[in-house]
Amino acid sequence: MEEITVQEFKEKLEDNDSNVLLLDVREPFEQYQSKIEYDNSTLIPVDQLPNRLDEIESHKDQEIVCMCRSGSRSAQACELLEKKGFENVMNLKGGINQWAKDIDNSLPVY
Repeated sequence: MEEITVQEFKEKLEDNDSNVLLLDVREPFEQYQSKIEYDNSTLIPVDQLPNRLDEIESHKDQEIVCMCRSGSRSAQACELLEKKGFENVMNLKGGINQWAKDIDNSLPVY
């Protein structure tokens, strides 16, 4: 599975690369605490992902960056997506907590 660092992802966002989908696989309460402000993102908790793949099917040809708190649930999501034929999937290394430490320290680390 391919990983992307928070710095690399930030550069993609700054380049206005709207062809990237940010798939947040945390629980809703986690996103309420801390989130990356990006228009092309969606929240599907990892345990719901197998039954909600149709919601991101239209993004199958896009680059998809999976994100969670620290990177382990998003790694599971990447594996599932790859098994289901999604080819351009990356795990955000260190998750939202790494983003909060390195990119946006206004966000809480939890």
